[in-house]
Amino acid sequence: MTVTQAAPLARRADREPRDNRWSILVLLCLSLLLITVDATVLHIAVPALTAALEPSAVQLLWIVDVYSLVVAPLLIMFGSLGDRYGRKRLVLAGFVLFGLASAAAAFSATPLALILSRAALGVGGAMIMPATLSLIRQVFTDRRERAVALGVWSAVAAAGAAVGPLVGGVLVGWWWGAVFLINVPILLVLLPAAVRLLPESRGRTGRPWDAPSAALSVLGILALAFGLKEAGSGSLMPFGASVAVFLAGVALLVWFVRRQRRLAAPLLEVGLFRSRAFTTGVAGVLLGVFALVGLQLMLAQYLQLVLGDSEIRAALRMLPLVVSAVAGGLAAAHLLPRLGMRATMSGGLGLVALSLTPTLTWGVEGHPVMLACCFVGIGFGVQVALLAASDTIMSAAPESQAGGAAAIEETAYELGAGLGVAVLGTITTIVYAPALPAVPGVPGAGMDQARQSLAGAAHVADQVGGSAGHALLDAARWAFVNALHTTVVVSVVLLSLTAVAVAMLLRRD
Repeated sequence: MTVTQAAPLARRADREPRDNRWSILVLLCLSLLLITVDATVLHIAVPALTAALEPSAVQLLWIVDVYSLVVAPLLIMFGSLGDRYGRKRLVLAGFVLFGLASAAAAFSATPLALILSRAALGVGGAMIMPATLSLIRQVFTDRRERAVALGVWSAVAAAGAAVGPLVGGVLVGWWWGAVFLINVPILLVLLPAAVRLLPESRGRTGRPWDAPSAALSVLGILALAFGLKEAGSGSLMPFGASVAVFLAGVALLVWFVRRQRRLAAPLLEVGLFRSRAFTTGVAGVLLGVFALVGLQLMLAQYLQLVLGDSEIRAALRMLPLVVSAVAGGLAAAHLLPRLGMRATMSGGLGLVALSLTPTLTWGVEGHPVMLACCFVGIGFGVQVALLAASDTIMSAAPESQAGGAAAIEETAYELGAGLGVAVLGTITTIVYAPALPAVPGVPGAGMDQARQSLAGAAHVADQVGGSAGHALLDAARWAFVNALHTTVVVSVVLLSLTAVAVAMLLRRD
């Protein structure tokens, strides 16, 4: 083939992705939705999953949480690997791993098997997620079209966590494993479409990839999370050892940051955090998702196990959260130019804190109208704050470091989801167990299982039956409500302090 013949073929190869750019955007957003939904899809499925596998409280937290905690530290590593070796092949490999892990999770026979399958799901998700944003930047060369595409991507990323419980509620009524198995046919459609549509990206082989930095970031975040969980539960190691693991995670992350500062081509652009606006935006994303995902898990259990809603009814009761989150995303685009980033972001976080406050007066009785109002305030406020924080992050980062800033934002999103479940779940467990007294007629082993979680208490109450079973379930519901109040207080304080910090740290627009 001559040079004259090769030139039109090269131009055609470069033009094809641009011609299919909107189809590529749909494909990438469906991939992203699959990943973000999986972070919260189990929230409604907890009671059914507990009845089937009988996990301990700590195992249950790991089942729910390990996905986000695996995704978060791997995002930066796989993002840099995609830049180096090609993003398309990483997405395709991620699809295959995600599909296989979904099938393994659906048919898990033990809590440990499900935890390991969820961890594998996290690895597959981390392979796909960074490439979705990078490929949008590659395919959409027109700045106006790119802004629209990035806006759609951001809305899908933020709304996915809110949609998760609704999807889980619909599927778990058939079988709890369906929340994972549904991924397989979707991926069987996405995989051939990705092979045909996604463009090849030229790997930057000249830029070194620092494997020690990747290992330090992954091990540091995992040690941090594991130490935090064990300090609260003490199921696998004593409190002192848990604190030691936590501090080891902190030390590894400090080592990671120092290494990034010395490298000519760092894995993470830590210099971006010198900008006060950038750091404030990252904190807003982290705590916004922290509150949304952590509280979703607690409130989903409240609806099913305290108020007695079925999975479908609980999912429908949480629908205002989804609708208001979408409305918040649309409204934020109009609020930002008028109010500015500072007022929009701090106002959104403040609205979430205000919307949570009425739940502190609730017991085991239903409040359908007020509950819907609270969900509307939480969904709208979180989404407004998240989009304002995202705009703050990207505005504070120079154009040359936009990719690194996006990777940090994605990491903050997934880490916030993981820590939300870990921290708020641990607080709930710590407060719940001592608040549940011994119930006459329930054996000691049954009480031990009941103190693991409210779902475990419901399972024991069903086995015991009679007046003793009713008394146990009633006592467990009040113990959980007491624990939920403590969790809400922690969330309200954190959100309020963050809203005040944003108002003080960000400059007036």
